[in-house]
Amino acid sequence: MNSLVEQAVTLHRPLPAASRPAAANRWTVHEVQALFELPFPDLLHRAQSVHRERFDPTLIEFATLLSIKTGGCPEDCSYCPQAARYDTGVEASKLMEPAAVLAAAQRAKDAGATRFCMGAAWRAPKDRDVEKVAELVATVKSLGLETCATLGMLEDGHAQTLRGAGLDYYNHNLDSAPDFYGDIVTTRDYQDRLDTLGRVREAGVKVCCGGIVGMGESRVQRAGLVAQLANLDPYPESVPINHLVRVQGTPLADQAPLDPFEFVRTIAVARITMPRARVRLSAGRQQMGDAVQALCFLAGANSIFYGDKLLTTGNPDTQADLDLLARLGLKQGQLTPIA
Repeated sequence: MNSLVEQAVTLHRPLPAASRPAAANRWTVHEVQALFELPFPDLLHRAQSVHRERFDPTLIEFATLLSIKTGGCPEDCSYCPQAARYDTGVEASKLMEPAAVLAAAQRAKDAGATRFCMGAAWRAPKDRDVEKVAELVATVKSLGLETCATLGMLEDGHAQTLRGAGLDYYNHNLDSAPDFYGDIVTTRDYQDRLDTLGRVREAGVKVCCGGIVGMGESRVQRAGLVAQLANLDPYPESVPINHLVRVQGTPLADQAPLDPFEFVRTIAVARITMPRARVRLSAGRQQMGDAVQALCFLAGANSIFYGDKLLTTGNPDTQADLDLLARLGLKQGQLTPIA
């Protein structure tokens, strides 16, 4: 084992933000890369050990994601079928009415979901949009579900409005490492994403923030993404790891698929560097197969999106998810960190 790997393996996990200086115990890209390069059994053992220290390793959280306003987005994210400039067959729609959202949330709760996430294809919502979404948040919250929203970039005051309606989490992914971001998105800057995350934190809303792998990035750039996430102060409570879903009509439609073991490594490294986070298997599960998903659970993933659709792309059948958990001896439930 080389010295860089030894250094990463023996690193102490960061202390809670309140008990450490902001710059202390930060993960460098080289340290995260060293974790990626560990032998596969060693990496999974390390990740599973961290997972067991913080969570019940047999418990998986179910969340449901609903597109409340689909398509017509002016952004140019190369992976996204909702970008208006790409011909992907996705038709733009208006914001859903509260009654329809309530019915969808009730179905999700009846199916075992504990968190209900609402996504709208905006670059940045206007004040009136935020007010309408706040009404939807309050509607879903009345069912006793955790609420999450992803609406694009937020301006001052928006996160406070959503929090006042009962929003628990706001999702705003970093997507990639800073040095790869410009290859994927040109209509907003990396700092724009960080600024929105800062506004969410200031409002007292929990952060759901992750990224997408398999877009043509290098392993070092995957390490750079994880380092960015782990060094947010504090790091996100929820970390969705997405596997690129290649959609015809988008610039990444013909991207070569990522080695599935590399995806599992990404899950394990996220678990090690963000031990108290809910690490969620997000987009791309339909293409993984049961064996790769089982390895991801072993590597520390403890949350999935549940339902046959994620915004506009497919997801495993709900019964298939229940069957897989039963075969693995896992159970669904709401997560509570051990300490």
